[in-house]
Amino acid sequence: MNTPPILAGISQRMHNLADRQRVVAQNIANSETPGYKAREISEPDFAALVGGSGMVAKPRVELTDRMKNLGAVQPLGSGLIFDKDITETKPDGNNVTLEDQLLKMGQIQADFAAMTNLYHKQMSLLKTAIGRSGG
Repeated sequence: MNTPPILAGISQRMHNLADRQRVVAQNIANSETPGYKAREISEPDFAALVGGSGMVAKPRVELTDRMKNLGAVQPLGSGLIFDKDITETKPDGNNVTLEDQLLKMGQIQADFAAMTNLYHKQMSLLKTAIGRSGG
């Protein structure tokens, strides 16, 4: 049975939000680790879910030795990236601030609540469409 695209998109977003929550928790746990750099999860690509052809792929970055010598860092893979929205870096090189991470956690909670609400509404519409009570 095929999953409707809207439900697949909601599911994909909820998995992304769960991954983001895990990474933010890791950032908080490492807020006093010298040299630790805050991480984030990249946003998923929803083009295929909204009718995009999927023909254009995201570019893959392969660093040369010269780029590494200049300080470039290889992307972390599986959607894990270094957080660019940092407000300060401590003298020990750690750039995790609890305030920033708690704001992110609040946004994740709000986004998850919105996705849950959207899921419930879609399920209600499907139940109405097949003749069951939509409540």
